[in-house]
Amino acid sequence: MKDLSPSDLKSILHSKRANMYYLEHCRVMQKDGRVLYLVEAKKDNQYFNIPIANTTVLLLGTGTSITQAAVRMLAQAGVLIGFSGGGGTPLYMANEVEREIEWMTPQSEYRPTEYLQGWMRFWFDDAKRLKVAKQFQQARIGFLHHVWGKDRDLRGAGFTTGDLGIEQALQRFNERLEKADKSSELLLTEAQLTKQLYKFAANTTKTDNFTRQHQSTDLANDFLNHGNYLAYGLAACTLWVLGIPHGFAVMHGKTRRGALVFDIADLIKDAIVLPWAFICAKENATEQEFRQQILQVFTDHKALDFMFEQVKKVALGEEGPKE
Repeated sequence: MKDLSPSDLKSILHSKRANMYYLEHCRVMQKDGRVLYLVEAKKDNQYFNIPIANTTVLLLGTGTSITQAAVRMLAQAGVLIGFSGGGGTPLYMANEVEREIEWMTPQSEYRPTEYLQGWMRFWFDDAKRLKVAKQFQQARIGFLHHVWGKDRDLRGAGFTTGDLGIEQALQRFNERLEKADKSSELLLTEAQLTKQLYKFAANTTKTDNFTRQHQSTDLANDFLNHGNYLAYGLAACTLWVLGIPHGFAVMHGKTRRGALVFDIADLIKDAIVLPWAFICAKENATEQEFRQQILQVFTDHKALDFMFEQVKKVALGEEGPKE
């Protein structure tokens, strides 16, 4: 059989790719023109193929190693590599997003410039940047309506925008969104809505005494942290593919190098991560079961597609060049 190089593979747009992998206690390597991971066993070693042409993100957890040849092939295929702790959180190493979220990004001199140039046309103007931040927030709420209205499992668990409390919270959010004239007001408005959504989710799943804590041992908070990091991975991948540096945020602090990642991840977090974190906590799911659920829902609702669509709209309008 003839060995294949990454250049021989049919290119799949990143927004259409299906897979985000998390690996632990294994060795990632290149073998016979493919990227494999090796799991060592007492009797024999097992090799598993990674379909790099259809992969967006590869997370390497505890007990993993990777060869230089494998990294080269992953980079040529445009796969984002992240080094993480156990279970996929927190994320470590290389292109800093914040203290504990970092990515190694494949290097290519052929990455597009159109989107960055379009981004720069508005970014230095405070009023235009605020307008884009509001646009993202409106898209965020639109996606929440779409997912909660379409997903039968979420509706079955009680998550619906038809709830009176949610309707009132979204109405207040829209009113405050219109009136906000600086990003700090927008952040406060966002925080108030998120607090209402946490309260609704806790009540719906009968989660007693819930308080959002990033350093916590209860399942709901753990799953929220875990799911948010996965959303950050998709956001980082979107921005890398479109060639927009993570520091050009529109709402989160401009002094944080990865702030734009958080802006983009916010597009999908409330709609997908928040409800499923509470549902899985109620069902006492394992970390692996939660991760599989979230990744499947990301795919079902085309979360990565949605991120690409929104960033493109902002950079170049409805019609932009393909990745």
